[in-house]
Amino acid sequence: MSLNGHLVPVPEPSFNVIMVGSLDMPGGLRFERHTHPVHQLNWASDGVITVTAESGTWVLPSTRALWIPADVEHSTAAIGPAVMRSVYFPLQDCPVDWTEPTVIAVGPLLRQLIDHLSRDGIAPEARTRAEAVVFDLLEPMSVTTLDLPTPVDERARLVVDALRADPADDRDLASWGRFAGASERTLARLFVGETGMTFGNWRAQHRMCAALPLLAEGMAVGTVARRVGYGTASAFVAAFRRAFGVSPGSYFAQR
Repeated sequence: MSLNGHLVPVPEPSFNVIMVGSLDMPGGLRFERHTHPVHQLNWASDGVITVTAESGTWVLPSTRALWIPADVEHSTAAIGPAVMRSVYFPLQDCPVDWTEPTVIAVGPLLRQLIDHLSRDGIAPEARTRAEAVVFDLLEPMSVTTLDLPTPVDERARLVVDALRADPADDRDLASWGRFAGASERTLARLFVGETGMTFGNWRAQHRMCAALPLLAEGMAVGTVARRVGYGTASAFVAAFRRAFGVSPGSYFAQR
């Protein structure tokens, strides 16, 4: 398969062992929506990648991977320079039956096993034992996805485009209504009807979407807070905890 001019090996559905591919990704490289005929564990052994599917977007430091079931359409991008390790699982006799993308915790043992299975010349019996342990280590994590619908109405889209250009813009809904040529009530109705969330909730989630790549690049929490519209680092950390259940430091911490 060729994606954005890069050749990405996609295993045939008939293989019967776990396969590991590795790809150096420069920052900003994006593989547009595609599918695989087998299950995939998408992981960055170095750097941070994002994966987007119909059910949401995930920002994945090296302590997290995403299980992508076969035939689920998704795209992948590198926030900065990254090494993507794609682990492909055969459909036959696979003990994992997740039907939706699922975040997996990547601890030291799983990291080492993926490295081990990427090597050539492993005896069949040893490979079988290692693969069995991999399945034992696929531990789902409870995380919030970043599913941020875009409204269709042109007036609401004007607001969305402005906030994407500057997440820190703190205008209230009445001010945004004047900006977009709609009443405050109409704009509020458009956000609920077309995104499924209130304007305030949409903006709060958008700020988290904008913050995650900055945190992944190593930007200081206080600087990120100001960039996305929070007056203090503590207010930003509290909002981050509400969204993800952990602090920014814990989200990106190496296990």
